[in-house]
Amino acid sequence: MPGPCAPIIDDRNPYWYKFTCFQSGTLGFTIVPSNLGDDYDWQIFDITGRNPADVFTDPSLFLTCNWSGESGRTGAGTMGTSLVVCEGFGKNPWSQMASLVQGHTYLLLISHFTNSQSGYNLAFGGGTASITDTTPPRMSNLYANCDGTSLSVKLNKKMRCSSVTGAGTEFILSPANAVITSSIAVGCNPGFDTDSIVLRLDKPLPAGIYTVQIKKGSDGNTILDYCDAPIPDTNKLNVTVLPALPTPMDSIMPVACRPSTLSLVFRNPILCSSIAANGSDFTITGPSVLIISGASGTCSGGTTRVINIQLATPIQVNGMYTITLKQGSDGNTLFNECTKETPVGSSVMVRGYDTVNNTIHYSVGSSCVDDTLKVWHNGGNGVNSWVWKFNDGATSRRPDTSRVYNSGTMSVLLAVSNGVCRDSSTLSLDFNKNRVKAAFAAPTFVCPLDTAIFIDSSTGPVTTWFWNFGNGFTSDQKVPGPQMYPEQDYLQELTARLYVSSSNGCTDSTSKKITVPSNCYIAVPTAFTPNGDGLNDFLYPLNAYKAVDLDFTVYNRYGQLIWRTNDWTRKWDGRINGNPQASGVYVWHLVYTNSDNGKRIDLRGTTTLIR
Repeated sequence: MPGPCAPIIDDRNPYWYKFTCFQSGTLGFTIVPSNLGDDYDWQIFDITGRNPADVFTDPSLFLTCNWSGESGRTGAGTMGTSLVVCEGFGKNPWSQMASLVQGHTYLLLISHFTNSQSGYNLAFGGGTASITDTTPPRMSNLYANCDGTSLSVKLNKKMRCSSVTGAGTEFILSPANAVITSSIAVGCNPGFDTDSIVLRLDKPLPAGIYTVQIKKGSDGNTILDYCDAPIPDTNKLNVTVLPALPTPMDSIMPVACRPSTLSLVFRNPILCSSIAANGSDFTITGPSVLIISGASGTCSGGTTRVINIQLATPIQVNGMYTITLKQGSDGNTLFNECTKETPVGSSVMVRGYDTVNNTIHYSVGSSCVDDTLKVWHNGGNGVNSWVWKFNDGATSRRPDTSRVYNSGTMSVLLAVSNGVCRDSSTLSLDFNKNRVKAAFAAPTFVCPLDTAIFIDSSTGPVTTWFWNFGNGFTSDQKVPGPQMYPEQDYLQELTARLYVSSSNGCTDSTSKKITVPSNCYIAVPTAFTPNGDGLNDFLYPLNAYKAVDLDFTVYNRYGQLIWRTNDWTRKWDGRINGNPQASGVYVWHLVYTNSDNGKRIDLRGTTTLIR
């Protein structure tokens, strides 16, 4: 993973947390290992508007980190003196509190460097930022379908599905020209939260103005948010039920950079069957030529409020674009759920933005001692932000900058943006090509008697190699032969080393740890005793080193799923939501692909929880 401490940071036993800032300020938190002798590290990224996977390739998303080699408590607080603490013993395990921005989305990575599963407690506090949505819950909008047989309630945020009764007893309709017969919490199957509720009526409402008010339902409460805060029973909204009319195009969802799909929003549901799949219901005009390749709705029950228009090529030129409705190849425009056709010529507009060029230009002025590197970016397409980050920790926000080097490899990341579109690129240069650097690729674990391949990736004018594989064998070849490791009754942590040298006397060496388990036979224990004595405390698939696409599930005697993991090193401790489960027999199901032969394995069995 890229970061400020080195080009690549090695995270171990990682776990990720995603959260949103609801009030700007500083973020303080504490990680307390269950075993204070364990070493935990962490790193925070700002992924606002980005794919979370970008953290593996884009260092500009980094915010703060602590990779101290010290064990015990760590986190961000007043004891920290820097936002960045790199790996190594003697480093402060506390970092400064980073500043969060309201509305931004963040990822917290916690890496368990110590190879155990002892666990930790994570507590937020000490800072001024809020990552809890304290907005009072309420109904925000109320809609009537075109035939007056149902009402749609929009909530101002996600709320608990379990607090909504199926009979709709949390709502009062007045005047009572119809009776609420049921309520459907949208997205609650299979989800657990919702921000939309559909109220079904026993008969159509005649045209008029109606009020829906919240009240305590048959479950003793109104509707609850994540913090169990209820919608007040004074909350009410009005809705006007109109005679059936055509549904106009309402708006386009805001677009990001290089959109290849435009999401068209309608006030009332549109029949999915009236949408021409080839996109011929629409034309689009603007500062660049765009071809519509298809259209589809986000359909539920045969209707949709959003039509996604696919473009053959993404929008890359700045300006206003107009989407106009026409009669499609299916012989019509669009029909709403009451079969009223939206008129030809209806249109909406959307703003597109220029893409940005991230090309790094550079020149190198060399001397016998130093090399002066100059880098610059030509701007264009509205670029107004430049962020340079060098691997020695230096940064700059100018369109051009320079650095002086005397040896080694330089890398610089440039991130540019015009406020909407952003991109980044990396430049790497070797200022000492005669420097010998040892490196090799090898497996991190090897099953007993399996073959391990070692691949040299050393750089520089290497002329000699010497390998020590940690199994009692050595080699002086650049391409050594395959290696095997013997069986033992215990887990082995071995070290493989490579020594290289050049004709001018330069030398270097490197090493890698290789884990050799006692065996790679995958099995699930027939019993476990989660009493904290360190012996057989957990249920998990043993020795699943060769398991790919693993899925391990545990069920109670009622057939209810109580534990699931795709990581065989994650272990069930006999608890559900922190509550110890009763002694008895539990059923497990293990499915995985054997990495040696690609065969899919499906195993089932039982285990006994003993307390």
